[in-house]
Amino acid sequence: MDELFFPEHERIYLFKFITSLTVGLFIGLERERHPATKAGLRTFALVAIFGTLIAMLSDKIQTPWLLISGLLLTGTMIIWPYQDRRSKQKDPGTTTITALLICYGLGALVWYEESSLAAMLAIITTILLYFKTELQGISQNLSRKDLISILQFAVLSFIILPILPDQDYGPFGAFNPYQIWLMVVLISGVSLAGYIALRFAGQRQGAILLGILGGLVSSTATSLTFARQTSGKSAELTNVFVFVILLADLVSLIRLALIVVVISPAIFSYLVPILGGGLVLGLIISVFRWSEFRQQQTALMPDTKNPAELLTAISFGVLYAGVLFLSGWLADIAGSSGLYVASVISGLVKVDAIALSSLRLHELGRIEVVETVIAITLGVIANLVFKWGLIFSTGNTLLAKRCFLGTFAITTGLVGTLVLASHWRYF
Repeated sequence: MDELFFPEHERIYLFKFITSLTVGLFIGLERERHPATKAGLRTFALVAIFGTLIAMLSDKIQTPWLLISGLLLTGTMIIWPYQDRRSKQKDPGTTTITALLICYGLGALVWYEESSLAAMLAIITTILLYFKTELQGISQNLSRKDLISILQFAVLSFIILPILPDQDYGPFGAFNPYQIWLMVVLISGVSLAGYIALRFAGQRQGAILLGILGGLVSSTATSLTFARQTSGKSAELTNVFVFVILLADLVSLIRLALIVVVISPAIFSYLVPILGGGLVLGLIISVFRWSEFRQQQTALMPDTKNPAELLTAISFGVLYAGVLFLSGWLADIAGSSGLYVASVISGLVKVDAIALSSLRLHELGRIEVVETVIAITLGVIANLVFKWGLIFSTGNTLLAKRCFLGTFAITTGLVGTLVLASHWRYF
């Protein structure tokens, strides 16, 4: 009986119009808060419904020109009310005009079976409208170097990556251009996030923030930077540097865990106890070091390189591909022992390369879970030892002595947990 009075297709149409109405009201709710704007809840809701209606009619009569004409008509009707005030106010309402045109497009999108996408875009649009002041503050604080970093990362992600072939080449299937560059984008993205955050942190935000952000950018660079700054510094300030370096090492473990869980969730479940062991013992030493200075000290912000520079990205890509080939070759001629040698060698330079290459080899079925976990752990330990060597050779003796305990604790946690996991046959 219900079908006679309210057919199925009409119920579908009604649901689409309700969805577009919701989208319009959601965006219009934010615009209603600004008295200067000439569009609020009702206008945005009606524009969204109008977009769905025109899209429906355009679909029915099979012509795109009606949809285009509706967009032009909507734009004209929106712009017209602002004409008499354009010369009297600083902001002629271009943001609201743009938002209304987007609202029309979202209404049309709803009709073409993309309701979820329309809802997500509506949320993003509302966020951009609401956080106007915060976004302006961010843009004003960005330096030219920061903007270049962001643009270069965009080039890495949205120009170079899509055009690369996703196919294995060369011996051992080690060279997959898309996969290699995807790792470059992943590492550059994580590092860029820390780099930008470190840029906004300033020079007096405390040892905790510097350690966390320094670990996100590069724990090796952080260790080297603060080691160089210890010349002629007081023992109290050296304690600050020790805490920053140790915390950066701990954050690098968390950073590695996040990378692994994205790339290979299956391996993450085996690797996380190992990293957790090093993290726990390292945290104990960190708390001890923190207790040595309860008041926050002034520390210089590390002068890190732009992590999204093309040369930096290409260098990592070459390193990753080289480690992948070296690991595959050594594993082929010497079994797991060859892979472990490659892990130690590459870990001296950067943990990410051996970690990602090991995960790739496991994905290709060339190494087992236990070999993957051991290879990554050896790379982490080699990197920790290498960083302490940098501190010993470039910093003062006091810094090297106080950093040794932290390095030893993290290494002991990694090795101890790995041995226990092997003994209990966790793998």
